[in-house]
Amino acid sequence: MLFYLNLLPMNLFSLLKFITAHPLNRKNKFQAILRFLKWQFGSRLMPYPIIYSFTDRSKLIIKKGMTGATGNFYCGLHEFNDMGFLIHLLRKEDFFVDIGANVGSYTVLAGGHIGAKTFSIEPVPATYSHLVNNILLNQMEDRVTAFNIALGSQPGSINFTHSFDTMNHAAAEGETDIIKVPVDTLDNILVGQKTPVLLKIDVEGFETEVNNGATQTLQRNELKAIIIELNGSGSRYGYDESIIHDGLIKMGFSAFLYDPLSRTLTKVNEFGTHNTIYIRDLEFVQQRLKTAPKLKIFNTEM
Repeated sequence: MLFYLNLLPMNLFSLLKFITAHPLNRKNKFQAILRFLKWQFGSRLMPYPIIYSFTDRSKLIIKKGMTGATGNFYCGLHEFNDMGFLIHLLRKEDFFVDIGANVGSYTVLAGGHIGAKTFSIEPVPATYSHLVNNILLNQMEDRVTAFNIALGSQPGSINFTHSFDTMNHAAAEGETDIIKVPVDTLDNILVGQKTPVLLKIDVEGFETEVNNGATQTLQRNELKAIIIELNGSGSRYGYDESIIHDGLIKMGFSAFLYDPLSRTLTKVNEFGTHNTIYIRDLEFVQQRLKTAPKLKIFNTEM
């Protein structure tokens, strides 16, 4: 079973049910509820950022209103399957690109816990400032480069929402409360760089535009895997996300789901409603997953 956390649409009962069912909380649901209550009361009485020990080698700044970051506080790894995949796949010598980084959960895991070179892209200035703070907190400036831009099919600028935390997105027609942000292509920002082993693309429906500006990168065999969110949000821009799936299949990728506890991949024929992992060199990836060092979070070893 896949476990993700999107706190915004959840009522209290659904949220608590999700937290206690999370794989990293199952062995001690009582402690999970205590963590939830601690944050709910503490963030109201003292609404200041805290420094959270994310893993044994990385930290994360968490502040009230950061839904993705608080998900890590509640559940250890809020996008358990995909974060677990990143941790098991990447090595220190690798290059990772985090597209739609938000405050930097994936960036901190890659650059802080693993020590991999990372490009981290976040277009919203206020969120970007939190990302930079997490880079500084983890002393990753030597290996993590942050870009306060959006990625698309061509350079320019675009209107962007800025009041929806993890769900900020390129503004569709009729949306208000927007800002203008610069846009570049992935192929452009990777000129002169080695090819990333892993991409994470979470841009709330703008994945088609990102991929259209990454045609050279996507075709390179050194790119082994992509974590991409295809949840139907592309329809707000008139995009059919099945075209992304079909295009990646034609490039030699296959779609998988990952269980970090058993370290097993399950092949799927279509993308789901959350993140999907696309893998091109299965033998390489399976060997990486199998031989990755063990990590313990909330007394659960993975």
